[in-house]
Amino acid sequence: MGLSLLDKVWDMHRVGVLPDGQDQLFIGLHLIHEVTSPQAFHMLEERGLKVLLSERTFATVDHIVPTDRQTRPFQDALAEEMMVAIERNTASHGISFFGLQTEEQGIVHIIGPELGLTQPGMTIACGDSHTSTHGAFGAIAFGIGTSQIRDVLATQTLAMSKPKLRKIEVNGKLKPWVYSKDIILRIISELGVNGGIGYAYEYGGEAIESMDMEARLTICNMSIEGGARAGYVNPDKVTFDYLKGLPFVPRDEAYQHALEFWKSIASDSDATYDDAFELDAGTIEPMLTWGINPGQAIGISERTPRLKDMGPEYRDVAAKAYTHMEFEENRSMEGQRIDVAFIGSCTNGRLSDFREAAKILQGRKKASHVRALAVPGSKQVARQVEAEGLHETLQEAGFEWRGAGCSMCLAMNPDKLNDRQMCASSSNRNFIGRQGAPGGRTLLMSPAMVAAAAVAGEVTDVRKMVG
Repeated sequence: MGLSLLDKVWDMHRVGVLPDGQDQLFIGLHLIHEVTSPQAFHMLEERGLKVLLSERTFATVDHIVPTDRQTRPFQDALAEEMMVAIERNTASHGISFFGLQTEEQGIVHIIGPELGLTQPGMTIACGDSHTSTHGAFGAIAFGIGTSQIRDVLATQTLAMSKPKLRKIEVNGKLKPWVYSKDIILRIISELGVNGGIGYAYEYGGEAIESMDMEARLTICNMSIEGGARAGYVNPDKVTFDYLKGLPFVPRDEAYQHALEFWKSIASDSDATYDDAFELDAGTIEPMLTWGINPGQAIGISERTPRLKDMGPEYRDVAAKAYTHMEFEENRSMEGQRIDVAFIGSCTNGRLSDFREAAKILQGRKKASHVRALAVPGSKQVARQVEAEGLHETLQEAGFEWRGAGCSMCLAMNPDKLNDRQMCASSSNRNFIGRQGAPGGRTLLMSPAMVAAAAVAGEVTDVRKMVG
């Protein structure tokens, strides 16, 4: 009987079994940022502990960082306090820190892959729910809480129970102007936001295997939105070609040794799974959310669902969503006015995302009533975008081109919605209040769809705009 990648990586990193039956799992890479780490370091200090393996922890700043003016001290006193804390903690414990003054700074789930810190066969932990992003490389990556951050800092291990494994196959080919964002929104809409509880997701099939790394990162990023503990893609030539030559990736003979290991940890052809789900890529159209969680999503040609057609477990939250969004049942989302357009986040803040948006924006202008922000996920992404002149296309269309950071994805910074504004967003969550205003409303969609909405001033089918 063959083994899955989850089996292989888990077994390789299990260092013991605890009295409660949980596994003690070695964490190969620990990523931290300024928001969830201060309390963990304080816990260490209270116990007189040091960071056990500081060379396996890397830090950046992204969540509270302003994306326009970054003069210190920040105007937000709490944001400045968090910045001071991570600067002090990383210095005192000898942890590599990609701060604002460095060229490597950016969103934690973007800089890990682009620097080559993220590699196949790793266990990866970070105090951020979207750590599942790193699974795109064939890693098992978990978001963790503050006490677990403390545990990893102190012991380089976590107490965990191995999840079950669901194989998700997306076969066939995507139609033009349909992206990985549409795939993952479709999966979550069908399986539900709680459908992955207790599971890790292994993504495969022709559509996944034909994707580049940036598209795979988007898929794995939103695994957590479907309730999964982790999501991954088996490493292949696409993975290996992406990694070769990156700063933290082995070189020369060491690279060849690493390559052999990376190949060996992919799931065996006769691996067993606890569950399976299949999707025909050709049936997917541009998707967008209509409600208050990522599972409340429909294709652009579809109509919002009727409450009477829903199961009782979905009806109450759907009713709440209709009230908050001021939408009606059985209506088309096309023509819905927007106030803000946001392209960025760890889901869709990479070079390919801005390339696709620029295709729509070339020679066009945003609607006069729309505020539009384009925020690169890292300084490296910003350099790539600017090297191709894409930022000029964005700016000529009326988008604000910002510095690297999480920005309006979660609004723990100055980039926020106001009052009841409606935002077309390429980010990952449409929860009530997520973008900084209790009454704010978020429509999740691909960067191309956001760009089209910005131009039209309302939700529109990107395929109609491009002919």
